[in-house]
Amino acid sequence: MMEKYEIQKLRELPIEKVAKEMGMKVEHHKALCPFHDDHHASLTFNKNKNSCRCYVCMRSSIGTIDLAMRYLGKDFPAACRWLAGEHQIQLEEDSSSEKSSSFGGSSGRGASSGSSSGDSSSGDDSGKSSFDASRYARFFEHPWLNQAARRFLFEERKIDWRVVNWCRLTSWTDKKGINWLQIPYFDTDGRLIGIQNRNLDYKKKKSSSGGGSSEGNVSSEEKNPGEEKEQDAPRFRFPYGARCSIYNLPVVKRLKPGERLFITEGCSDCWAMLSAGHKAIAIPSATLLKPEDKQLLTDIGKLYQVEFHMFPDQDVPGESLFMQLREMLPQLVHHQLPPGCKDFSEYYLLGAAAPSGSKEPINK
Repeated sequence: MMEKYEIQKLRELPIEKVAKEMGMKVEHHKALCPFHDDHHASLTFNKNKNSCRCYVCMRSSIGTIDLAMRYLGKDFPAACRWLAGEHQIQLEEDSSSEKSSSFGGSSGRGASSGSSSGDSSSGDDSGKSSFDASRYARFFEHPWLNQAARRFLFEERKIDWRVVNWCRLTSWTDKKGINWLQIPYFDTDGRLIGIQNRNLDYKKKKSSSGGGSSEGNVSSEEKNPGEEKEQDAPRFRFPYGARCSIYNLPVVKRLKPGERLFITEGCSDCWAMLSAGHKAIAIPSATLLKPEDKQLLTDIGKLYQVEFHMFPDQDVPGESLFMQLREMLPQLVHHQLPPGCKDFSEYYLLGAAAPSGSKEPINK
């Protein structure tokens, strides 16, 4: 077991400095939140409390160790070891103690999944996640969509039902009556590696509380810092330890040499691109592109000899993501969205990207 004073040393490391060391861009004590598709620098740092909080996706503030755990995908001991290594802090550990509960745990991990609200551990320092897929896999064996999920996917987003089946999207309702869309992340071999839970009632609650915008006209991505205060639950929840990196990786094994593969930003754009008849994968957001994801994209390009294409979101983070990708994928083709379209989902909804004839989604 690590000594308490050693843990305290790690907790007292300047959180903004740690964030920058992990690759986050911090300006004026704010940064784009790396835990959801953020475009408004929602992550705020409090130097007095040495903590940070995103008012869109977090219920409470988190400290230095928690930030490292979440951002790096590590469990408590592994995150401590990483921080210690970066700051030359000597740790004394009892190798017989492996569970993060031995270290006092941490706050702010309310990430529900399915009918369970428990959390699982994050990955260890070998880079492997301790996410227990067997605990959640049954939820996706027979996906079921409630009325809220059907309205969101088929009426609001116009997603093709074959894409919904391919992505194995399912839904559930918690004890408070909040509807959630459950989005599974699989690796290239189809193994479950992560889950994202999306609050389908988030916009509805904002409207009913006097937000002044109807549910059908407000993009779910266009949220401002502080809106989470008005909600009973955050927009997104993740089982602790889930690896939600590149989305829709199983499509990679359906690629043919020279075929086009679109890179989108976020699951919604990916569903739209698939519904438009293209093969696509998704980066969670411009702030969530990690080194292992970059390497995976490079390997896909070399192994499958595909053409990478992209419609960047029409904002600074979207173009920044494109430039990051272009550095490692020099042949990445830039497609310009028409004026007034923020992202590919909006373009698809306008009908401009609708498939011609009877073209099959995801090109099965």
